[in-house]
Amino acid sequence: MLKPTAYLTGILVLTTAMAGATPSADIRPVPRPGAIVRAPAPPTELAVEVSVRPAMRVAAANIPPVAVQAAPVNSAGFRAWIAEFSRHARSEGIRQQTLDRAFAGVTLNERVIERDRNQSEFSRTLWDYLDSAASDARIANGRAAFRDHRETLAAIERRYGVEAEIVAAVWGLESAYGTFRGSVPIIEAMATLAYEGRRAEFFETELMAALRILQAGDIDPAHMQGSWAGAMGHTQFMPTSFLAHAVDFTGDGRRDIWGDDPADALASTARYLSENGWTRGQPWALEVDLPESFDFTQSGELIQRNAAHWNAMGVRLARGGGRVPEHGPSSILLPAGHTGVALVIYENFHVIETYNPADAYVIGVGHLADRIAGGAAFRGGWPRQDRALTNEERFELQRRLTSAGFSTERIDGIVGPLTIQAVREYQAAEGLVPDGYASEALLRRLRRG
Repeated sequence: MLKPTAYLTGILVLTTAMAGATPSADIRPVPRPGAIVRAPAPPTELAVEVSVRPAMRVAAANIPPVAVQAAPVNSAGFRAWIAEFSRHARSEGIRQQTLDRAFAGVTLNERVIERDRNQSEFSRTLWDYLDSAASDARIANGRAAFRDHRETLAAIERRYGVEAEIVAAVWGLESAYGTFRGSVPIIEAMATLAYEGRRAEFFETELMAALRILQAGDIDPAHMQGSWAGAMGHTQFMPTSFLAHAVDFTGDGRRDIWGDDPADALASTARYLSENGWTRGQPWALEVDLPESFDFTQSGELIQRNAAHWNAMGVRLARGGGRVPEHGPSSILLPAGHTGVALVIYENFHVIETYNPADAYVIGVGHLADRIAGGAAFRGGWPRQDRALTNEERFELQRRLTSAGFSTERIDGIVGPLTIQAVREYQAAEGLVPDGYASEALLRRLRRG
C-alpha cells in the first residue's frame, strides 16, 4: 500500500506516497512495512483528528504481474486489462463466478489514481503527532470503547495473550475505534492501481488476495470497502494481511473485519501481534530518568542490555524512581534527544513495529494503551521549539554525514537506526551530546563544516 513511513528521532515524517517497494535497510528489519494516513475528524463531540493506518503487513506473494501499464490509462485499456487479469486469476484457482461478482460494475477509478499520483509529503514532530494520537478525546473514546467491548476484549486476550488495551489502542489509531473504516470499493481500487502500473506487481498481489477473500465468502463485493489504497476494516488490514491473520472470532463462518461488530477485527489484530512474538506481561516501554552521568553512546535500538546493566548505570523509572524491571533485552530510546522523554523499550516494542515500523506509531499505540488502562501522561518534556526536517533536508543530512566520514550506509531520506548511529558518532566527534537526535540545528552545524 503506502511506502514505509520515515521516523526521524523525534521527528515523525508522515509520507503519503504510494509504494510497493521493499523498505530501506535504514528502517528496522521488520517483515511488513507500514505507513500513516490522515483522515478527517468524525463529527462527534469527542472528535479525534487523525486516523493512523498501517498499509501492507504481509510480504507480497510470488504472483507474477500480468501487465505493466506504461501508456496513458483509459477505460478501454482498463477493460482489456481486467480480461487479461481474469485469465491469470482463473489459472490461480479463482472461479469465474467469483470474477463475475467481483468485477460487475467496476470502472476505472480516476479519483484513486489522482490520489496516488498527487500525494504530498508533510512532516510532524513526534510531540505534535502524540497530541493527536493520545489526545484527551482519543483516550476518552478509547476508554468508552473498552468498556463497551470489555468482555470481547477480555476473551481475545485470553485466547491470544495480547493485552486488551494494546488491541484497543491499535483500533484507536487505525480507524478511530471504527469511525473510519473506509468507503472505497477495494476491488475497484486495487484493479485501478494494478492497471495504472506504477506498482503493478504489488497491487495485483493485493487484488488476487481480495478475490480469494470474496471466494471464501467472508464478504461480498459491495461491502468489501476500505481506504483508496486497500486497507480494510476496523484495524485496516490489507487483503494479503487478512488472508494471513484474519480469524472468525464470533463463529458465524465469516472473518468479518468490516461490520459494526469489531470482534473479528480485534481478534485478528491480536492474532497478528501474537504470531509476531508478543509476550504477555512484558511492557512495550517504560518512561525512565537518566542520570547526569549517563553515557549516551549506550542509547539507541542497536544496543540491547538487561535491566541490571541499566540499573547499574543509574537509570530509574520516571514515576516513583524505582529500578528498571527485568523483562528481557531492552534498549534506551531517546525519541526527541536527551532533552525529551527517555524510554526503556522491550521486545514488545518491536512487535508493534511489525504492524507499522514508524517509532511514532509504536509510541502512539503503546502510550494510548497505557492511558486507556488508566496510566499517566509522559512526565518528561519535548523540544517543542524544534521543527521537522523536510524531505530534502533529510537527504542533505545523510549526504553531509557521509561526506564527513560518518556513513549512513545509503542516501534515501529515511532516518532510521543506521542514520541515527551516524548522527551519534558525528556528535561524539564534535563534542556534542551523542543522543542521535537529527535536528535542524545539527544540520546547520554540518553545513558549516
